[in-house]
Amino acid sequence: MSKIIVAIDSFKGCLTSREANQAAAEGIRSINPDAEIMQVPVSDGGEGFVEAFYSAIGGDIQEHTVNDPLMRPVVAHYLLRDTTAVIEIAQASGLPLLKKEERNPLVATSYGTGELVADAVRKGAEHIIVGLGGSATSDAGIGMVSALVDAFTKNGTWDDVKALKNVHFTIASDVKNPLCGENGAAHVFGPQKGASPDDVITLDNRARAFAEASAKHFGYDRSKMKGAGAAGGLGYAFLQYMGADCKSGIQLLLETIHFDEMVKDADLVITGEGSTDRQTLMGKLPVGILEQSIDAPVCLIAGRISDREQLLQAGFAYVECINPADITLEEAMRKEVAMRNISDTVGRVLRNGVENRI
Repeated sequence: MSKIIVAIDSFKGCLTSREANQAAAEGIRSINPDAEIMQVPVSDGGEGFVEAFYSAIGGDIQEHTVNDPLMRPVVAHYLLRDTTAVIEIAQASGLPLLKKEERNPLVATSYGTGELVADAVRKGAEHIIVGLGGSATSDAGIGMVSALVDAFTKNGTWDDVKALKNVHFTIASDVKNPLCGENGAAHVFGPQKGASPDDVITLDNRARAFAEASAKHFGYDRSKMKGAGAAGGLGYAFLQYMGADCKSGIQLLLETIHFDEMVKDADLVITGEGSTDRQTLMGKLPVGILEQSIDAPVCLIAGRISDREQLLQAGFAYVECINPADITLEEAMRKEVAMRNISDTVGRVLRNGVENRI
């Protein structure tokens, strides 16, 4: 009997990781009904991060009303297991919370993320893991810091925030960018959040001024550290103000679930994401799966694929597009179509006998 591990990232705006995994499992069973299939919900820090950790470690899902990027009330969720909390910043400060015409990083604030952190601390969290993905903000974490000051002091300053002194933070992100400059948060990620060229300059200047003032206050500057530019600079605020560790989101999750042990006797690993190209090789989720899969062949599936040869050279045994060439984007993004195409593609991979052991 074959053992096949399925660990596919969400197809953003289309399928959750769990749904994509289920579709792949159906494709496997259509060809090999006796296969042992292990479905592993995964996320690199963005959509599905809380769900992935919930599947891995259990705990209780907490519900808390916070302010969205435009300071409107929204119900957000995070995970609390004993004294460990897992927060997905997109729940409070995410781009999907805004209509396209509402996107404005000059106004959007990370205040709601600070409210989530404060709630977790009040409920006893001593280690907070923060998934930095899908943000609508580019405020360098100023909003989050303000929310924490408001939550734990009365008209005080950051120096009066004692509640966080014994809380350890780990930020999870595959973004390596610094806070400022041409490779910083505003220049690289601002336009997709609605920033004009002039807005980008304004945002970058604002972040630089915040970093300079913070460095003067603390006596050190973490704005150039890897990950500082993640989530519109929220990474910087966690690094500078909370002394956070920065780790790859997928590596952190795989370590937690002991994926290296899980995969030891696997005959095949199936991973994937919505769109794959050479950027995938820069530490994105499928590469994290590949690096941890030891001797098991890894099949990579995606809704769109370019740079296929580079992906194969990097070590993926198979790189397969789930969509026919003539399909429209609108049709491909329909949930039932995407699930069927994943199932059909995985079934075709197994049926063609790409790996004799499968």
